[in-house]
Amino acid sequence: MNLIIVKYLFSAGIIVLASELAKKSDKFGALVASLPLMTFLVMFWLYVEKEPPGKIAQHAYYTFWYVIPTLPMFLLFPYLIKQYGFWVAVSGSVLLTVACFASLSLILKKFDINLI
Repeated sequence: MNLIIVKYLFSAGIIVLASELAKKSDKFGALVASLPLMTFLVMFWLYVEKEPPGKIAQHAYYTFWYVIPTLPMFLLFPYLIKQYGFWVAVSGSVLLTVACFASLSLILKKFDINLI
């Protein structure tokens, strides 16, 4: 139980740090947010909890493929938020990401890479 509390506090602290940095500097906040901190945290916690290396490696492998369909969102979001506001930008970005994920899944299935 103590480990789960440490995981919550440490992981939340990283997110708070990134959001506070973003308030001070758009570029530095974006740099910190773009780092694969969440992935490293997950792999770190898997390692600490003695998961097999193969499981940790698979996590990294699939993370690579799951990041790709999220990238177009970062181009669409700035346009939508300026034109239509935050909630439309979030909704449009989510829809685009889902469409990109579905498309990538279909393409990768032809190469025997199954994301779903």
